[in-house]
Amino acid sequence: MTSNDQLVSQAFSLQSAVFDKLNNENKLTAHLRAIYREEVMKQAKEQSRFLELNCGTGIDTLFFANQGFRLLSTDIAAGMLNELDRKIREHHLEDVINTRQCSFNELNNLGNQQFDYIISNFGGLNCTGKLDQVLDQLKTFLTEKGKATLVIMPVVSPWELIMALKGDFKTAFRRFKKDATAHIEGVHFSLRYYNPSYIKRHLKSDFDVLTLKGIYFAVPPEFYQGFIERYPRLYKFLQKVERRLSNYFPFNIFCDHYLITIQKKS
Repeated sequence: MTSNDQLVSQAFSLQSAVFDKLNNENKLTAHLRAIYREEVMKQAKEQSRFLELNCGTGIDTLFFANQGFRLLSTDIAAGMLNELDRKIREHHLEDVINTRQCSFNELNNLGNQQFDYIISNFGGLNCTGKLDQVLDQLKTFLTEKGKATLVIMPVVSPWELIMALKGDFKTAFRRFKKDATAHIEGVHFSLRYYNPSYIKRHLKSDFDVLTLKGIYFAVPPEFYQGFIERYPRLYKFLQKVERRLSNYFPFNIFCDHYLITIQKKS
């Protein structure tokens, strides 16, 4: 485990106790989760086995388990997995969900297992400076014609650039640094932003791209907390705009997050 991995593990373990509360209080997170879940449900075959990266406290994990899928859910943060394990026991899902503390930088520790679908939500993969090495591991763990849906943060976020008009230049231009810094629960760690072209370039020989759509280019991202409560009609309008245009350039590149679904070539 790298030193940055250790910091990420520490930060999210500390946040695990309040993670669900933060998620529930911020209605903008539901916007992304709905798009992510809809895509996975559309692409996954019945009774598929999932490998979930950066599963957190298992908010998405439990949703997919209740849809009839089996999961191996991994996270680097022990605190997050402790919360998920508690939920698994509470909902009697021990036969459906297995958990493993594992960095996506070290998927080789999972052995020779194979999965029908690999999933990762909310930009967890931005917490590595070696995404190319993570991507190189995907084909090993996917069955023939297996798929992966990844939600990643790109370099240009229009809503963050708008912050420059408010004088917040740090937020507005933070993504343009090669190695940016995030801080959670007082712990600082490095992260990096990756455009869709990066993913396509590293996977073109082994994968086909099935879906590429932008998220939070019309709807404000999570840090605009309270937006839906203050402007419910505007939110509904922006939500319609985003759903209509999310698959098209430049909206699937210039956004706060993007969703990409890939399929392993025969």
